[in-house]
Amino acid sequence: MENHLLLCILLLIPAFASSDFLVTHVRNVKKRNADNDLVVNGIEIYSMKIDSKVTSRFAHNVITSRAVNRGNVHKEVFFDVELPKTAFITNFSMTIDGVTYPGTIKEKEVAKKQYEKAVSKGQTAGLVKASGRKTEKFSVSVNVEAASKVTFELTYEELLKRQFGKYEMFIKVKPKQLVKDFEIEVNIFEPQGITDLEAEGTFITNDLQNIIKKTLSEEKGHISFKPTLDQQRTCANCSQSVLDGDFTVRYDVKRTTPDNLQIVNGYFVHFFAPTNLPKLPKNVIFVIDISGSMSGREIEQTREALLKILDDIKEDDFFNFILFGSEVHTWKDTLIKATPENLDEARKFVRGIDTQGMTNLHGGIMRGIDMLNAAHEGNLVPKRSASIIIMLTDGQPNVGISNTQDIEAHVKKAIEGKYPLYNLGFGYGVDYSFLEKMALENKGLARRIYPDSDAALQLQGFYDEVSNPMLTDVELNYPENEISDLTKNSFKHFYDGSEIVVAGRFIDNNQNSLTVDVRGEGANDALSYTTQQDAEQRAKAFQEQEYIFGDYIERLWAYLTIEQLLEKRIAATGEEKENLTAEALALSLKYKFVTPLTSMVVTKPEDYDNQDGVADKPTEAQSPVFRHPSIASELHYLYLARPTWYTSVDGDPHFIISVPQKEDAICFNINENPGAVLNLINDPVTGITVNGELIGDKRANSDAKIQNTYFGKIGIANKHLDLKLTVTPEKITIQNGNEKTGFTWLDSVTLQQEGLTLIINRKKNLVLSMGSGASFVIVLHQVWKKHPLHQDFLGLYTLESEKLSEQTHGLLGQFFHPIDFTILEIHPGSDPKKPDATMIVKNKELTVTRGWQKDYRRDPKHGIDIPCWFVHNNGAGLIDGVHTDYIVSSLF
Repeated sequence: MENHLLLCILLLIPAFASSDFLVTHVRNVKKRNADNDLVVNGIEIYSMKIDSKVTSRFAHNVITSRAVNRGNVHKEVFFDVELPKTAFITNFSMTIDGVTYPGTIKEKEVAKKQYEKAVSKGQTAGLVKASGRKTEKFSVSVNVEAASKVTFELTYEELLKRQFGKYEMFIKVKPKQLVKDFEIEVNIFEPQGITDLEAEGTFITNDLQNIIKKTLSEEKGHISFKPTLDQQRTCANCSQSVLDGDFTVRYDVKRTTPDNLQIVNGYFVHFFAPTNLPKLPKNVIFVIDISGSMSGREIEQTREALLKILDDIKEDDFFNFILFGSEVHTWKDTLIKATPENLDEARKFVRGIDTQGMTNLHGGIMRGIDMLNAAHEGNLVPKRSASIIIMLTDGQPNVGISNTQDIEAHVKKAIEGKYPLYNLGFGYGVDYSFLEKMALENKGLARRIYPDSDAALQLQGFYDEVSNPMLTDVELNYPENEISDLTKNSFKHFYDGSEIVVAGRFIDNNQNSLTVDVRGEGANDALSYTTQQDAEQRAKAFQEQEYIFGDYIERLWAYLTIEQLLEKRIAATGEEKENLTAEALALSLKYKFVTPLTSMVVTKPEDYDNQDGVADKPTEAQSPVFRHPSIASELHYLYLARPTWYTSVDGDPHFIISVPQKEDAICFNINENPGAVLNLINDPVTGITVNGELIGDKRANSDAKIQNTYFGKIGIANKHLDLKLTVTPEKITIQNGNEKTGFTWLDSVTLQQEGLTLIINRKKNLVLSMGSGASFVIVLHQVWKKHPLHQDFLGLYTLESEKLSEQTHGLLGQFFHPIDFTILEIHPGSDPKKPDATMIVKNKELTVTRGWQKDYRRDPKHGIDIPCWFVHNNGAGLIDGVHTDYIVSSLF
């Protein structure tokens, strides 16, 4: 019988190309062997190496790790690798005592069936998951016998993208123990010739600096890093490794002509990156979300970034600001030139930007498009200039036109392909798939801005990427009767320091020359020339076989084609989407790439409970670790898929606690009698309190040990504002001091008054914000009125809980603070589909069960399954105290 290890990969929209890896380690608690500090918990990793070959920007990386079990019993060995989000895994294998267990690439649905079969046996999984902005982590384990050896080998490929004039390979180094034979080796071969080759590491001390060996000779570059055991130590007698951080290789190529054309074995690649062109004036409109959710650090960081951007705007540029909350405001009525006087006035305006209202995204973006269109039609901006719109938002549209499909249609019709739209999604509250689709439909891209201390630098960094347009309307035209399967060959803008890459296949496989017509619009005149390349001119360069891996240009073409097909697929619908999917899938299988459409099945030995698994690669917009409660949860079948970032209580009642830093969730139920009122959230600093009163079925079920209960009434109060909101399945009541206002669920309402914003979505849900604190979504569950048992009830979901204070508590509120846990000893439980495990949390060991709870935010009728670790007995051991401590006397 075969066993298959389950893995999952998450692909994000790349901020830049990188190449990361995290080496093998043992995850158990480390026990040092006094006689051998190379052995950790019985396992010695005696060799690890990353071997990277880069040919014409296309990187082929092989990570190899070798370990031996020095113990007297079988041990579990883990292989963890951090690789770039832009990469496709192409192979993985394990060799145990001379026997190799290879991975095979299969269509995702086929792998899914194997996975579900494994889960039905109560088996667990390895995992590839997003572990940071640049990386995703591949993790696999295997049990090996005493004195046995195991070799892990992972291969992945990626196209290095040029940014700010350099190609960058980013390697994550974190062995977690001393390794006798540790080496990073990078060989670069560029037929154009290499310039500016450099390597650096965040962990490199003065003692380690000389260990980085670098050689450069025309077309070849070599980097090696091979520290000895003593050089790896944090101190002379320490057993800890100093190797912990980032190792980065950067280089550029010589450019005697604007472009370079390479032909190998019936395929070609064309690199286009002209230099020394005059910069085009640009016309840029910043469309900024100033809704209430942007308050605090987010709006401060936005102001900081805009002020720095204003310092970089050239005097020939034109610009303006559009602000949207519930209403839309503009700084000026039209685009204005960036004179010193106007820039000073703009700085004063930016310093005064503050938050207010809801999110009228449609109104804001359409105002910006109309203004840019009017500027062109009225000749208010130079004819030879590059126009762009940059929109920043942290939420979802909820005022004016809020249907995302309608917004997409209006924006596409208004822009008409005339200029790119760049959408920046701030934090986790955005509907990233919507922003990405709308940007791609309008020749732009989407980028996530992470809500960290450097968010202002992220915003400024994105602007820097697009701040220096050199050409517009670039087209690279190839003879139609000679070329098939051409990648994207027309580009709205070419930016300084970047590079355009086009690849294709010859109809005649023996053809060895090509003529290309290049067109573009520059600052002073049109760029137009013809370039020709004969394969014989480069024959000598490609005799360096040690620097070349296989049919690299063919694989580069396949990589680029798949990447662009997947991108087109985001904005496609119907038959077009089906065709794009089929084409990308066929290429993924042919060239053995793990993409969002394929999975890698890894066969493992069945001894010692080695288990099944599959590796897949979802996309950024689908990755739950980067989603917030306001985003539609399109969760995957993956057993270890991650939840959205939120806390909630719903159903009977079940609590879901997202733990973003663990990229997982914990859940528990509270079983109490009808009529009990539970304190859910209590924040003495903001004055916000949330309580919920339980109701039961219409009549008790005498056969049930525990009666079903639900929330039939929710009370939310802000004592500082003297505001109270009472919600039942029949009505919503707002009490402001002594004044009361009532609504029913049949109403569609958007209400704004001092300290309060309320939106009622008829017969579905309501969204509430009080002051500058968190926001809440209350979902209405309606059942058949004549149902003999059940009755209507409510669910509560919190948004932006980080805006509440550190003193917040309650059944939900206590989990707004960071919580850490560890899962150990996963094993089959009483339900074969739900394995049990040991959870270490708050210095306690709890028995937990892997299961699912329902998220009803988008689908109140059916809900969406959220995978989580279920804590039994009313959350005992997880919640502070016991659940009865949270029973209060009344709703307020």
